[in-house]
Amino acid sequence: MPEQLPVPDLHGVRPSLVQLTHVIYGLHAFAVLVGVTSAATVAGGFVFGLPSLIAVFLNYLKRGEVSGTWLESHFRWQIRTFWFTALWLVIYGLLIITIIGIPVAFLLIALLGLWVIYRVGRGWVALSGVRPVDN
Repeated sequence: MPEQLPVPDLHGVRPSLVQLTHVIYGLHAFAVLVGVTSAATVAGGFVFGLPSLIAVFLNYLKRGEVSGTWLESHFRWQIRTFWFTALWLVIYGLLIITIIGIPVAFLLIALLGLWVIYRVGRGWVALSGVRPVDN
């Protein structure tokens, strides 16, 4: 008989919600991958890509079910990452339409892409460790 692996303590959270949170991080990571491997930027793929839009929709749909649990921090982290990226993309758009702002815009979009990769990675690592993510 094969040896059973220990089941991690999910601190009273339904396993299906933890799995859903992994799926949401996976959708965000897929959007980042699309941004890296296509003509889109990482930030553009993250905000305007269908995987991230589905992920944020799921965040808002299931937010009430994770309220008061350690998963709430992950949902807040994911939602804030999405909206702050969208805000910085608007600023990027305003900079890119001016000749003097173009160099700053290129730097901004590169840094924003790295920031998105960091946020998705840090959050997913925390989730894998069955712990909340610090804001």
